[in-house]
Amino acid sequence: MESESKRKLTSVAAAAIIIFFCFSGFCYAQNSPPYGFVKNAADAPRVSYHDYIIVGGGTAGCPLAATLSERFDVLVLERGGSPYGNPNVSNLASFVENLAYLTPTSPAQRFVSEDGVINTRARCLGGGTCINAGFYSRASRLEVMDMGLNPKLADQSFRWVERELVFRPQLTEWTSAFRAGLLEAGVTPDNGFTYEHLDGTKVGGTTFDPTGHRHTAADLLKYADPARITVLLRATAQRILFRNVTGQHKNLQAYGVVYKDEAGNIHEAHLKGFSAGEIILSAGALGSPQLLMLSGVGPADHLKSFGIEVVLDQPIVGHGIADNPLNIFAVPSPEPLTITSAQVVGIRPGYYMESLTGSLIAALLGGNSLQGGAVIVEKLAKPLSRGYLRLKNLDPEDNPSVTYNYFAEPDDLRTCVEALQTVMRVIDTQALSKFRYPNQTVEYLQALTASLVVNNRARSAQDATSLEQYCRDLVLTIYHFHGGCEVGKVVDHEYRVIGVDGLRVIDGSTFSFSPGTNPQATLMMLGRYMGVLIGNGGVEPSD
Repeated sequence: MESESKRKLTSVAAAAIIIFFCFSGFCYAQNSPPYGFVKNAADAPRVSYHDYIIVGGGTAGCPLAATLSERFDVLVLERGGSPYGNPNVSNLASFVENLAYLTPTSPAQRFVSEDGVINTRARCLGGGTCINAGFYSRASRLEVMDMGLNPKLADQSFRWVERELVFRPQLTEWTSAFRAGLLEAGVTPDNGFTYEHLDGTKVGGTTFDPTGHRHTAADLLKYADPARITVLLRATAQRILFRNVTGQHKNLQAYGVVYKDEAGNIHEAHLKGFSAGEIILSAGALGSPQLLMLSGVGPADHLKSFGIEVVLDQPIVGHGIADNPLNIFAVPSPEPLTITSAQVVGIRPGYYMESLTGSLIAALLGGNSLQGGAVIVEKLAKPLSRGYLRLKNLDPEDNPSVTYNYFAEPDDLRTCVEALQTVMRVIDTQALSKFRYPNQTVEYLQALTASLVVNNRARSAQDATSLEQYCRDLVLTIYHFHGGCEVGKVVDHEYRVIGVDGLRVIDGSTFSFSPGTNPQATLMMLGRYMGVLIGNGGVEPSD
């Protein structure tokens, strides 16, 4: 009976996907803005010269490039394609399909960590803002200061992003009930609508506009000077070029990037001979440490095992990588639920709680017998457990090997259990009673969720009864992995790679924690912030 039920659920989910693709031609596809400076890498010259070369046109890379182009000639190398004209990217209703649509050039690139957790990295102009759930929440002032940033310039940079990309969400009936449930369960105070990171319950911003259309970091390129910027799509960086400069001190200097277009042709981009410019890696928490290693900057023994010439023995590259472990509770509902992304968050010391709904979630929870369904998720805010990234091969298009070591630190497991206990209290509130079947206890929902196949980890019969085992075995990801090029270890506090001139890393690989409840706001802020700082010669503007 159980296997027959699972077959029915699978067939319903498959049918939902087929129906989506049959009608996807009628989905909204955001029109491409008039970016004449966005080109295909196949049309680029064999060698070009620039003040700044940015590897990765993602969440941080787009605002960084737009800002630097106000004063400098900038080249952006983006391995993916354009988000514009792609209904999977543009539509909130296609959020799940966007993650599930996997081809060699799709916006989402799947990888499975060595821990057995299925994960996704972005491959699209706009980066993670093209595939995420759209929730926008700033880093707290304390987090900004912990990052070594000036709070005033950070605030200005947040506002610069928000003017173009961020909207106040229109709460659905479910999300309003979830908000009330958080407050009823004691996740207080009620902070209303705010971008600020505050303990309690709040309504955050969203990058989905009121019509359900996604806006991405690529939209920030509207601020770029079109005469000073070139963005190349399908341009996959192969390695960074270095030379030794002899002067008073012998320094290693980055001077160019070798990249490949989609036809396999090799190109080079060099810094201008008399420019004080730089190469900036914004390829993400996987891409940036991977490219450093492929270029000869990393742990010497590891690089030598792949035949890579060691340019700089930097054993910390790839170390300290972390992910924010996520666990979910499925909530089947007798009421139809409008598809919605994360709109409300409950913030507690050590963990956060959000919610998502969707047609495929409903299908997986019960097929035709249910009219709707939701998941309530909790994630650890700042996990102590750390892992590492290693090369698998010499192909930059392939995913590296990543181990996050979820729950290696006992405190992480204790926090997860506390978070799940809070989620269970939220589910049991009067506020959510309308959206639950009365005979389904939270213990039943724990067992129901435990029965769903959500990762490649081993399972235990105790998953349905032990929250500790539930945390370990049913761990998921919310795509907030970070580290590998941390500030103070691989880069300095101005994001310069230690031991190399002319090379910086500005992206999530530099984070020692994931700021705010969701990091996209801080990553876009950081791109703008560092663009202003670099453009001002490293001096913080006075106004």
